[in-house]
Amino acid sequence: MVTTQTTEALDTAERVCARRGVRLTSLRRRILEQVLKTDGVIKAYDLIHELSSADHSIKPPTIYRSLAFLLEQGFIHRIESLNGFVACNHPGEAHETLLMICDSCGHIHEMHPQDISAALDQAAGQEGFAISTKVVELHGLCRGCQGTGREPPPQP
Repeated sequence: MVTTQTTEALDTAERVCARRGVRLTSLRRRILEQVLKTDGVIKAYDLIHELSSADHSIKPPTIYRSLAFLLEQGFIHRIESLNGFVACNHPGEAHETLLMICDSCGHIHEMHPQDISAALDQAAGQEGFAISTKVVELHGLCRGCQGTGREPPPQP
C-alpha cells in the first residue's frame, strides 16, 4: 500500500530530479517506492525479489545502478554495517547523517547533529585527512526495546 508520505516523497524526488536535469526512470521510481515502503533496511537482493515478476526478472547490476543513482541524488542512505538501504528523511538535501540502528527491532532513526559533524571535521583536519562522505552508524537498543527483555540477535 502506498501511503501519503510515500507519495509525497516520490513527488519530491520527481521535482528534485527535474530541477537537476536527471531522470527518475520508472525502475528507479519503483525501487525508491519499495525502499520508502520498507520498515527498516532493505537489501539489493530483496529488491530484486520484490520487483521481479514471473515474466520479467531484474538483474543485480540493474538494481545496483539504480541504487547508486538514488544514493547520488540523496534519496536513500546505504547502511554499511547491514549491507542495505533506507530512505532518507531529507531527500535531495546535502547533509551529514548519523544513523541509530536498533539491533532488536531494526528501527533506524536518522539525525543530523552539527556538533558531531564539526568534531569529525576537526579530527580529520588534524590528521590531514580529507573527508569525502560522513555517515555515522550507531548500533544499540531503541527506546521502545530498552527494558522490554528484547535482546538483539547474536552477532556473527
